[in-house]
Amino acid sequence: MTDLRIAMAQINTCVGDIAGNAALILDGCRAAAERGARLVAFPEMTTTGYPIEDLALRASFQRAAEQSVHRIAAELDDAGLGDLTVVLGTLGTNDEGRPTNDAVVLRGGAVTERYSKHHLPNYGVFDERRIFAAGHEPCLITADERRIGIVVCEDIWQDGGPVAALASKDLDLLLVLNGSPFEEGKGMVRTELARRRAAEVGAPLVYVNMWGGQDDLVFDGHSFIVAADGEWMANSPGFEDSLVTWDVPARGTAPATGEVVDFASEDEQAYRAVVTGLRDYVNKNGFGSIVLGVSGGIDSALTAAIAADAIGGANVVGVSMPSEFSSEHSKDDAADLCKRIGADYRVQPIAPLVDAFQAQLALTGVAEENLQARVRGVILMAISNRENHLVIAPGNKSELATGYATIYDAGSIGGFAPLKDLDKTRVWALARWRNALARSRGEVEPIPVNSIEKPPSAELRPGQTDQDSLPDYALLDEVLDAYVEHAEGREELLARGFDEAVVDKVLSLVDRAEWKRRQYPLGPKVTALAFGRDRRLPVTSRWREK
Repeated sequence: MTDLRIAMAQINTCVGDIAGNAALILDGCRAAAERGARLVAFPEMTTTGYPIEDLALRASFQRAAEQSVHRIAAELDDAGLGDLTVVLGTLGTNDEGRPTNDAVVLRGGAVTERYSKHHLPNYGVFDERRIFAAGHEPCLITADERRIGIVVCEDIWQDGGPVAALASKDLDLLLVLNGSPFEEGKGMVRTELARRRAAEVGAPLVYVNMWGGQDDLVFDGHSFIVAADGEWMANSPGFEDSLVTWDVPARGTAPATGEVVDFASEDEQAYRAVVTGLRDYVNKNGFGSIVLGVSGGIDSALTAAIAADAIGGANVVGVSMPSEFSSEHSKDDAADLCKRIGADYRVQPIAPLVDAFQAQLALTGVAEENLQARVRGVILMAISNRENHLVIAPGNKSELATGYATIYDAGSIGGFAPLKDLDKTRVWALARWRNALARSRGEVEPIPVNSIEKPPSAELRPGQTDQDSLPDYALLDEVLDAYVEHAEGREELLARGFDEAVVDKVLSLVDRAEWKRRQYPLGPKVTALAFGRDRRLPVTSRWREK
């Protein structure tokens, strides 16, 4: 028995682009065949993109997905690749007409096998139980005399079910098709789980994952192969297209290590996730450029650097909108930032517009401060309408959690918010990481050091800083992590030693700001619990932690 060469095709699909996704599949099959592969595996829901949400319920979409699968099989056969075994994810339907999340096997110009995902996740960002019907029987195929089990994503995260059923099937390989979103620290969890499942079935496990941005989710790829004893055999880099081949050894023969790349640091992975999320949101929705307000502060500086890395600095418009309270260093830092990243830098003072409003309204105090902020939002939206740029919001997770932002201002309007799931201390860390990367490459640091080091301020009144209204960010983010991401209540927070006044202030701010979060733009999920799909609380609620 000779080695069976398999290929993991890690690709970036787009939801609803069934023709475009089919073209990517055909390209991947041709490339795999050229490298001598006999079997090529693609991720979960490859033909349709993922997640498709309620598109799965449309008969027209179901028909288009099914037609695409048969067209791909026929085109492969016409191209002389009919003997290549292709495993890919798609949308199907069961005997009752319910949509299913399927893995299909193509060979000889036809669909030869079909398996429907058994375990349908219904937690966090997932809502599959509402949409899909579950399959039951495990899938076992033979390719070049090798016995290969096929399951889909969540099937390996739950004990029992199809994996347990396959454990007695004398497998040569377990193939897992995945649409697993990125979150910090998840890579280690995946690999340890895969090692347990490989040991359970007594065979190597191939984990092929999609990559790319889809609304507020980012898929990181990081496809990999582990042997039955858990040894690392091969893997793909994250956040990019990849085709990795590996030879499944004959029984009784030790497997050979294939292509292995190092995992990036946590900072690099988080940064690349945010860049990927923004770039794909821009490109997949047909935008060519971005506009944002640049204040000289750290949030807009990091957001602008991310935008430049995502679509090129020449496609970024940075607008400085100084008021009478704007410091000279803030204006200088904004100009310096745009020069460093090659952005189109513009200055639009807000005083004439504020004065026009004040002549009619005569606002004072917080209302006057909010007017300044909202005028900036109006300016950005006007430029967007005139020039067809996507407005992006530079607000961070700490501000979003506490409601420390003026609704409809330059920090919260637009179509996308790259820092939405990054708290303030993480923003500083990623800014320093990005500058360090530039230094290591001999490039200009994109973010002015002064933007990183100076105290954060909205500059809506003389001498204002964020800490006039909020606890120190290091402390604030620690409390927010416990309350928001770990769902600890007031009693648990006090037991951990947090100051009572700080706890009460932070919890009050978070609970009162739910309505603002509902109106905030989409932003890429990078933590275990992001505002949006992950955390669903009522806006109208009288519950308060006591």
